[in-house]
Amino acid sequence: MISKNSIKLIKSLANKKNRIKENLFLVEGDKMVAEVLDSNFVVDKLYATNAFIIRNKPKIKNEKITTEVSREDINKASLMKNPQNSIALCTLPAEKDLPKKIDSDLSIYLDEIQDPGNLGTIIRICDWFGIDHLFCSPKTADLYNPKVIQSTMGSFCRVNVYYTAFEPVAELASKSEVTVLGAFLDGVNIYTQKFPSRILLVMGNEGNGISPEVEKIVEKRIKIPEFNKNAKSAESLNVSVATAIICAEFKRKTHVAGLLEMK
Repeated sequence: MISKNSIKLIKSLANKKNRIKENLFLVEGDKMVAEVLDSNFVVDKLYATNAFIIRNKPKIKNEKITTEVSREDINKASLMKNPQNSIALCTLPAEKDLPKKIDSDLSIYLDEIQDPGNLGTIIRICDWFGIDHLFCSPKTADLYNPKVIQSTMGSFCRVNVYYTAFEPVAELASKSEVTVLGAFLDGVNIYTQKFPSRILLVMGNEGNGISPEVEKIVEKRIKIPEFNKNAKSAESLNVSVATAIICAEFKRKTHVAGLLEMK
């Protein structure tokens, strides 16, 4: 059984202020909970049905944290519309220090991305494309918002996310010989231009795009061209969709270039 106080605590973690106060964040959904049990995150408390516990026994390293509960208990405590068989309360980790160098060919900086679903999806995109570093402005949505965690589908366990102003990241990119590219509506066509071999991709706010302060430091402006010539077509793409398209095109071009070099 989940006590009334525990249910109150679980529901309070939807709020960032309470996450900081309790030093906890919430993970729900059987796939996400299984992922976090198998990660470096510290699970403070696990509420799960007997079926989930049996299925994930090898991943539950400390049985003292586990409370077996019914689906009804889960339903009462859950923030999800369609609760599953488990809820995990995890310790908030210490904030990550910036890496000393960017070694990967593609990294991303998010300039005030506010929608939790967009942030979670971009983290998932990073996981898919093997992007090690995702840098976020201080005003970007909180990684530990339950909606962000849910949208990542477990990818938050594998992607390094840093919250930082842009200037230190730009300096790091310069030191690492990484070119800073920004997505703008008036940039150069990503399909007709050659990409630098190593880039830091800047994606801007859903409504306002890249802020003027960050725009000044961007070295090259790029865009996804619009193919619909109808005057009433969409004004722009969703930022997570645009991120995926640019990442895919960058990886395609660098992969093809790598294959040509091998011949």
